[in-house]
Amino acid sequence: MTWLTPTIAAIAAAIAVPSLIILYFLKLRRRDVEISTTLLWKKTIQDIQANAPFQRLRRNILLLLQLIVLGGVLAAVAQPQVHGEISAGKQRVILIDRSASMASTDGDADHTGSQAGAMTRLAKAKESALKLVDSLREPGVLGTGVADQAMVIAFDTTAEVRQQFTGDKAQLRAAIGSIEVSDAPSLLSEALRLARAHLPEKTMTDVVKDEAGNVISEQNITVEGVKAGGATIHLYSDGRLPDAEQAITSAEDEVTFVQVGRTDAANVGITAMRADRAFDSPVDISLYVGLQNTGRAAQDVELELLIDGVTARVTTITVPPASAPVELTDEADDDARALAAALPWRPGVTGRTFEFQRNEGGVFAVQIRAADEGADLLPVDNRAWMIVPPARQLSVALVSTGNLFLITALEGLPLARLVQFTPEQYSASAARGEMDGFDVVIFDGWLPTIDGRPGLPPGRFLVLGGLPAPLGEAAGTEPGPAMILDWRRDHQVMRLLLLDKLQMLKLPDIVVPEDSGATVLAEADRGPAILELAGAQTRALVVPFDIGQSTWPLDVSFVVFVGAGVNYLGQEGGVFGGSGDALRPGSVLTDRRPIGAKGVQLEMPWGEGRASVQPATDGRIAFGPIRRAGLYEVSWTGQAGAGDTVDGSEVTRVYAANLLDPGESDIAAAPLLRITGEAIAAESAEETRAVIRLWPWVILAALAVLMLEWFIYNRKVHF
Repeated sequence: MTWLTPTIAAIAAAIAVPSLIILYFLKLRRRDVEISTTLLWKKTIQDIQANAPFQRLRRNILLLLQLIVLGGVLAAVAQPQVHGEISAGKQRVILIDRSASMASTDGDADHTGSQAGAMTRLAKAKESALKLVDSLREPGVLGTGVADQAMVIAFDTTAEVRQQFTGDKAQLRAAIGSIEVSDAPSLLSEALRLARAHLPEKTMTDVVKDEAGNVISEQNITVEGVKAGGATIHLYSDGRLPDAEQAITSAEDEVTFVQVGRTDAANVGITAMRADRAFDSPVDISLYVGLQNTGRAAQDVELELLIDGVTARVTTITVPPASAPVELTDEADDDARALAAALPWRPGVTGRTFEFQRNEGGVFAVQIRAADEGADLLPVDNRAWMIVPPARQLSVALVSTGNLFLITALEGLPLARLVQFTPEQYSASAARGEMDGFDVVIFDGWLPTIDGRPGLPPGRFLVLGGLPAPLGEAAGTEPGPAMILDWRRDHQVMRLLLLDKLQMLKLPDIVVPEDSGATVLAEADRGPAILELAGAQTRALVVPFDIGQSTWPLDVSFVVFVGAGVNYLGQEGGVFGGSGDALRPGSVLTDRRPIGAKGVQLEMPWGEGRASVQPATDGRIAFGPIRRAGLYEVSWTGQAGAGDTVDGSEVTRVYAANLLDPGESDIAAAPLLRITGEAIAAESAEETRAVIRLWPWVILAALAVLMLEWFIYNRKVHF
């Protein structure tokens, strides 16, 4: 038990208790009254001491009761309270998960329970965090004593400090109350890094002693760059944290995991969506939708396809149930059964492909409707969007001295026009302005010279076996053998590739300047192997090695790369036809406006308002990280690109943001969390014991004693 204001109570007791006792020391001062009988002389003799100012203190039940009442009042002034199972730490860090799964509406359901409540998990987490804030110790009346401090961090894919370390409970409550759920997935590592960055630096005591071992001086030294340990971290989440094992905490930190949500919560959601036009017939569209079920029983759902807001198809799909992580035999012991119960179940998955013919582009949306919509705990993954461009065949120019593999791959594409040039022919045609009619130009083993260096003019380019400026080779190095280590699987061009077997005979050591606008799409053991280069009027995919001196042309992934790369560059750099599945809540919306675009405005989904966006000098815009899934509309005054909507002088471009995260759609709360190799058992939000204030009960008891004192006094006087 602790006392919030013991100093005030002590001062009041030092004044009130002696005052009460002195009142009982004082004698009663009587006045002379004529009486008609001497029967009252006996009582008068008992009070004869009234002639003196003080009397001997006698046993008096009224004094005892009044002292008890006064003691209760003074104890209430000291504000006694009992803390729950919360250890005292130098700093308290309140981490609140605001990711998509925290919008599940089972926050106030009991954990055995079958009935889902109306409170979201985030609301329950905030309610539990507010109890923690109420339990923080406060300084004494004179500002002395040890006081607890806390900071509030809200996190999903990114983390945000909502309140720096403070002991002001009002500020902490306001910070917690302002947290809103987002539609982004959840990552814990960033939140813990942010928390450690705000911890004070570690201090060490430097003790100087003489030869006899006597202490001469002591000095506290701050260790710069080393954060102090001993923080108490309170994590409020449903435990759906895929990077928890990679998160790092200090050995001195104490982590409390407060779990919200049911461990048996089930959900059906959309976890994948992809739209493609056939290479050989661009009018043919295939729209694939993947679904996931984490429940123990199969679910029948209606899947509805809408094009520009109008229903186009409706079909019924049976999503299979989740399966047990391991199959147990009858001979399995209790330990094996306990381990199997702790492991997550494998969700049931299925999919459906919609195929149809459509020349026009548009906004394609799919949504699922369960037989019992009230039982769906997570609505955000019931709908997804995709921006599909209009059917278009591209014109491609190939500048090469001859490459059989590349020519064969290009001839298999449904291009409107494919023209081959030698470097000399290209230079002559470019000088006459005849290359403007091509959507994409492919440079194979050759690059034009721009300002005395190999470079690229304005346009869309696929570069093979070249390194255009501002990229360059590291000085004093020679190209050498290399193999691919990793590549960006979320990029539209790279997502369908398998490059783990790709080997190169000669890959240069590439230097990528910070202001080059280059993005590494594939990384080899010698450095970047495939890059995307973006400038004010130029966009290019760059493969800096000679494909003829690699194993790539013999792999089907080379044909896929050429086809996807040409389509990506030809469709305005991939703004449409696939970018929607890469834009997710928690990421930053980036694109380029045509040079000279003015009045750029961003319309939020679900009527959440508009925001002004200031383009960079090269036309690039950036907004985010975005928090909600839905359709974002960017409008401006100026030139329009392919697929943009033009209304008078205003141009509009639409972007789709979807959750599409199997891990986030699996909403079964985790009973165990492993952080930095340590298993942390969940503490239920319902079972969390916060502060129990005792002073109201003390006041109630004092009032009861006061009533008893009143009764005894009246009994002595009137009876």
